[in-house]
Amino acid sequence: MAGELILVVDDESGITTTLRQYLEAEGFQVLAAADGNTATDLVKSHEPDLVVLDIMLPGRDGWAVCREIRARGKTPVIMLTARADEVDKLLGLELGADDYLTKPFSVRELAARIRTVLRRTRDQGTGSQQEDKVAFGSLVIDFGGYEVFVDGKPVSLTPTEFKLLSTLARRPGRIFSRLQLMEIALGSYYEGYERSIDTHISNIRKKVEPEPSAPRWILTVHGIGYKFVRGEST
Repeated sequence: MAGELILVVDDESGITTTLRQYLEAEGFQVLAAADGNTATDLVKSHEPDLVVLDIMLPGRDGWAVCREIRARGKTPVIMLTARADEVDKLLGLELGADDYLTKPFSVRELAARIRTVLRRTRDQGTGSQQEDKVAFGSLVIDFGGYEVFVDGKPVSLTPTEFKLLSTLARRPGRIFSRLQLMEIALGSYYEGYERSIDTHISNIRKKVEPEPSAPRWILTVHGIGYKFVRGEST
């Protein structure tokens, strides 16, 4: 069976060439784009399994491309940034990116992150978790179907967001540290990523909480992490 299709978007030809050679040697299929408009067209025409997306691009930048990808569906996105500025990283996560990597980076590390994100995405489609559905008032989580509903309307979560929400909701009342959630979401520890869990939680709250600033279900445990409470459990 052919490997997953990876779209690499970067205007530096050296990077796309290196990534294509390495990823193809690892069994992936690879498409490349050097600008945002081409990237958007390839996402529409080829529906890649994952997109590696640089922020600084000619034409439409990585932010705009990420918004377009997320508006179309749940295709995983790993963003690349040339700056170590935390603002860039957090903005990418707020737009729905699943992971980020700062240039210069190890090709081997990027490949490992690609596998981790793809594995998390595959798990959502194979029924690897217990197939059940729970309702907490207006919030319904279908663990087997990998769907979330609020007031009967479907909510689109990224694979990382669904993984975090389902982890918390399966154990109401249990406190999870940021490190625990980070390891659950990514499968391993990445330096500097732990605080980015806050951004993922914020995104989830915006999508499922009636009042994100005064959450009903996902509560912050100051100095530790987060916990899920039943709220209006039915």
